[in-house]
Amino acid sequence: MSHFPSVADPALVIATARSWLGTPYHDQASLRGVGCDCLGLARGVWREVVGDELFPIPPYSRDWGETGPREVLADGARTMMPEITVADAKPGALVLFRIGLSTAPTRAIAKHVGILTAPDHFIHAYERLGVIEETLTPSWRRRIAFAFLFPKS
Repeated sequence: MSHFPSVADPALVIATARSWLGTPYHDQASLRGVGCDCLGLARGVWREVVGDELFPIPPYSRDWGETGPREVLADGARTMMPEITVADAKPGALVLFRIGLSTAPTRAIAKHVGILTAPDHFIHAYERLGVIEETLTPSWRRRIAFAFLFPKS
């Protein structure tokens, strides 16, 4: 974590994420009130809390990363954000979920993104629902694979 001298105020991260509530779901978009997917939500919060995005996100398909050896989202996040243990993830943390067809979540690639807003709630963009805040149920909680903090701008 040495190249991340400080992290963003969690209350600012949460307030910013909540300002995206109600944004419709739209693949690969990242415009508050217009449309976003889960990664677009994280990108939008980054722009508002940290500043300009560090690199463009290449186009991706809906089924990217269903399986495979490489954790693309986690690898990308590590280049920009301090990683913390899942056990240390508190409100304001960005969490990556393993979502897949596998019956064992540890075999799926982490490809869904959310932001913790309370010990038992998170915000994410979900297909057909848009950006919502919901309970971090045991089913969601067991799928968290990685956690990161937004750096201070």
